[in-house]
Amino acid sequence: MTVALFIALGLAAGLLSGLVGVGGGIIVVPALVLFFGFTQHQAQGTTLAMMVPPIGILAAWAYYTQGHVDIKAAGLLCAGFVIGGYLGGRAAVSLSTPVLTKAFGAFLLLVSLKMLFSK
Repeated sequence: MTVALFIALGLAAGLLSGLVGVGGGIIVVPALVLFFGFTQHQAQGTTLAMMVPPIGILAAWAYYTQGHVDIKAAGLLCAGFVIGGYLGGRAAVSLSTPVLTKAFGAFLLLVSLKMLFSK
């Protein structure tokens, strides 16, 4: 049963990622904490491990074939993400679970408010 639930969560995150461009962290991290009992650290680490293979390649291809991908920008973002991901991961594991959970929630809240009240 758990295998099917993990696959269903991955499918939902993939669908939303392809549909509205949200990353796995916005969907998968809260789901792992709320429904699977993961700690915030475990959820974030597991979600980062999920992204190791090129999981977005097919969704990116769909956008690319329609002319909606800037390859140069994507490459530069990727380079920055590799370095930033490493530095952020090192910082995150040094925080307590309550602090990390609150930081994640505050980030989601700020992004949500910005999007809800933008023109």
